[in-house]
Amino acid sequence: MKPARLRYTMALAYALGLLDGIEILEPGPADTGELLRVHTADYIEAVRRAVPGVEQPDPPHGLGSADNPIFPRMHEASSVIVGGTLAAARAIAGGTARRAVSIGGGMHHAMPGRAAGFCVYNDVAVAISWLLDHGFDRIAYIDVDVHHGDGVQHAFYRDPRVLTLSIHQHPATLWPNTGWPEETGSGPGDGTAINLPLLPGTRDPQWLRAFHAVVPGAVAAFRPQVIVSQCGVDTHREDPLADLELGVEGQVAAFAAMRDLADRYADGRWLAVGGGGYGLVRVVPRAWTHLLALALNRPVDPATPIPQDWIDLVQTERPRISPPRTMGDGVDIAFQRWDGPGGTAETGDARTDRAQRAVDTAVLATRRACFGPLGLDSEDPRD
Repeated sequence: MKPARLRYTMALAYALGLLDGIEILEPGPADTGELLRVHTADYIEAVRRAVPGVEQPDPPHGLGSADNPIFPRMHEASSVIVGGTLAAARAIAGGTARRAVSIGGGMHHAMPGRAAGFCVYNDVAVAISWLLDHGFDRIAYIDVDVHHGDGVQHAFYRDPRVLTLSIHQHPATLWPNTGWPEETGSGPGDGTAINLPLLPGTRDPQWLRAFHAVVPGAVAAFRPQVIVSQCGVDTHREDPLADLELGVEGQVAAFAAMRDLADRYADGRWLAVGGGGYGLVRVVPRAWTHLLALALNRPVDPATPIPQDWIDLVQTERPRISPPRTMGDGVDIAFQRWDGPGGTAETGDARTDRAQRAVDTAVLATRRACFGPLGLDSEDPRD
């Protein structure tokens, strides 16, 4: 979670000329009233008072653990992250922008009274709560981070106004060990939580097959007024903390699909945030530069060479890391669309066939759990 991830991303976007003539908003910190939309007063006070010190095995509010170390001015820094995502939400709600990106956001694990998974305040949940109070009553949240978007799901698990969709590594194999297909919402929110868990080793074609078998149909049925996307890039094959095997090309295809869903169903209103991703030189800057490019309708060919001045910057600061030379990984992302139960086509490659059968099993489990409440046929490939 080093801030260098964001600095390298912005430096790469500027080096490619993507931000020429674009307004960059300078966010201020969210105030206590906004944080209270999601977090408890005693937790906010604990963050304010937290002092760096020795790690504890079971620290109060999760503060001071190995995953959530206390650092100076933690409250102020975390509040600015929330402020950035709120600024994006306000720009969209106010009509000054159809699309807005808060790459510092995406802290989707933070719970009402507890830090979790490197996340102190849940900027995404705060922004969705704010949007619900400012003219929107159907919001789709799509999370493509490798980890389940548990904090956002928790915040809106009983709220029928928010559809949460998370496609992530299988919870039996990765923290936070939630996000099973059977987690579908409760009470009035029953059917508005959708979880699609994929096994370790899933590659771009299988990941995209799964995404398109579940997400577009669910979004079409829900018909949101705005789409909020958590665009974590720890799905990449080089990420040190997880086990999916996507390339930059697959991640960009996911971003483009979410943008296109917003154009089709939400009058173009798309709020994108960052999230996980720990390849801070080789992965995150490229992937999130593509995210910015897509939001700005200035797409970048993955074969584009990376400017030498950016390479010089990262080689000077991190000489042990070999920087990437192009904006992509050269990955083939062509995929076969899901065509119903039993429709898996054999390719002749044993590994690919096993992976595709596993993905199709996951797709069907998710569709059977969630499509009925949305008025969809879980076995109809047209949904």
